[in-house]
Amino acid sequence: MLTVEKKKKFTADDYVQLEEGAPFQLINYDLIMSPSPLLIHQLILGEFYDALKAFIRETGNQGLVVLPPMDVHFDEGNTYQPDLIYISKERIAETAKDRIEGAPDLVVEILSPSNAYYDLIQKKEIYEKYGVKEYIIFDPIAKNVHLYALKDDAYYLHQKAQKGELLHSLILPGFNFDLTYIFK
Repeated sequence: MLTVEKKKKFTADDYVQLEEGAPFQLINYDLIMSPSPLLIHQLILGEFYDALKAFIRETGNQGLVVLPPMDVHFDEGNTYQPDLIYISKERIAETAKDRIEGAPDLVVEILSPSNAYYDLIQKKEIYEKYGVKEYIIFDPIAKNVHLYALKDDAYYLHQKAQKGELLHSLILPGFNFDLTYIFK
């Protein structure tokens, strides 16, 4: 088992030696420990997951929806555990192995005081670089959601939504998430 204190730079090989379930992500060659999420984080995640799964069942979409903890390996210095992952049916075979290898089609992150910097800056840059088509960031404090879409290898803000509004996915046409249920 890897002793975290002995190294300054970590790689994907080091990361896979951690004990299963260890509360770490590998972000730019650093092992970043995350405490368990706040209640609001879990409530948002549950509502979004339920809505997305219902949409997938109703439409016959055979994509894969995965909840954490699930590793998404991008490169030797970046293995993340997003709050929610969606992979289209066409890309499951190439990305879904023992862990996710490469960019999912959609990633959801829910901000917490301990992770906001990573989710808004470092992880967002890697998601963009490796081609995550849609990146959704829920902010429980500001009570809003930002949906970034990839166009010409760069993210642009497709939509900013708040309580009482619908969030509209681009990669899942017809999937509209009502924010009324989470921002009360």
